[in-house]
Amino acid sequence: MGQYERLILMAEDELTEYSTDARKIEKLRRKIGLSVSPEEQKQVKETLLAKIPQDPISKLVENQRQTVALPFWGIAGLGLLLGISFMQPLDFIATVLGGGIAIALQKWGWRLQAQRLILQTLEDIEKRTQHPNSTNN
Repeated sequence: MGQYERLILMAEDELTEYSTDARKIEKLRRKIGLSVSPEEQKQVKETLLAKIPQDPISKLVENQRQTVALPFWGIAGLGLLLGISFMQPLDFIATVLGGGIAIALQKWGWRLQAQRLILQTLEDIEKRTQHPNSTNN
């Protein structure tokens, strides 16, 4: 596993904790500073800048992944309800498709949010190394 994937996994772990973005960045900054060399940090940052999509749909999924996935959860629930109540096995297709799309959207949004968190952390590290005496709150 490369540094890029390892850093994304570290960011995803931080996303599971309930805290502010500043606290998450602070914790990640310490971990990255200890385990990743400055050259590797630059490589990961360049990779992130190239990989993070800038289109409006990706930004919407990144910021509102649960809201975007909600209609598909509704389709899945409705397919399940209709499949059971009307004994229509074809309605279960809507359940499987709706649930699959909702899960895929949430995983994509989670990944995008982790990438953005790593990028913000790397920029914070870079800023602190250029101006070590300034305080960043």
